This record gives sequence, C-alpha cells and structure tokens, in this order.
Amino acid sequence: MKKVLNFLDNYLEETLCVTLMSVMTIIIFIQVIMRYIFHNSLSWSEELARYCFIWLIYIGVAYGCKLMKHIKIDAALKLFPDRIKPYVVIIGELLVLVFAAYIVVTGIELTYKQWLFGKTSPALGLPLQYINLAPVVGFALVVIRQIQAVWYRVEHLHDKKELEVE
Repeated sequence: MKKVLNFLDNYLEETLCVTLMSVMTIIIFIQVIMRYIFHNSLSWSEELARYCFIWLIYIGVAYGCKLMKHIKIDAALKLFPDRIKPYVVIIGELLVLVFAAYIVVTGIELTYKQWLFGKTSPALGLPLQYINLAPVVGFALVVIRQIQAVWYRVEHLHDKKELEVE
C-alpha cells in the first residue's frame, strides 16, 4: 500500500498528463490520416481530442503546483524585507489553496447540475458531467499539492535558499 501511495504522490500527474497527451496526439494523427489519405473523417475524433485537452490542462495545473511552479509575481516578493518574505510566500500558497478549494466546490455544483439535466456531448454521446469533472479533479489535486507546499514552506521557513527567485 505504501508503494502505491508513493507512486501516486510522485507520478500521478505525470502519468495522467503523458497518457492524455498521447491519446490526444494519436487521435489527431488518425484523423489527419483519415481526412487526407482516405478522404473521410471521423465524427468523434475532434471532440475526444478536445476533452482530452481539457483534462490535460487541469491535471497540468496540479502538476505545476506539485513542482511549486504556479504563476506568481516574484518581483513583488523583492519589495518585502528578507525576514518577512517566507511568510509572504506562505500567504501566497494559502491564497492558491483557498482559490482551488473554491473551484472544487463550485465545480461540484456545476457537475451535479449537468448530471441532473442529463446533457450529453454531440458526437460521442458522453455525459457532460464527466467533462465538467475535470476542474473538480484537477483543483482537488491542487488542494492536495498546495497543502503539501504549505507544509514544505513551513518546515523550511528559515532556509534562505528556498526563497531564491529562479
């Protein structure tokens, strides 16, 4: 069980991103072959590639948070005194955590409404709640990764090396 949890902690986002990117690339390649060589196209390929891309984006956001490479304004951090900088970084991480939790809550509400209405995608007939679940899953992973980031920042609160801007 510990190996599974270790794998999920270390490789979940990477594995999902590589899988989604590979599926998307293969689908688009097959569509190009079908269109230009066989003069026929698949009705579902672009829609499936679009949905893979949507999921890829949200899983990629979680991967960026895991690496602590999410968007931030490093120049503003230089405005603060050195002794306050670690606390400002932690506050920033907490703000991202709150935002991610908000997206999860509102995403669950939207997904539930899609489930109630029973809407499906045009070409695949896929229930739209599975597509609208992408931000929920992605930002739920962001919540987990941000908790880990805050924990890491608190543990390394007085390390000067941790605040160096790349």
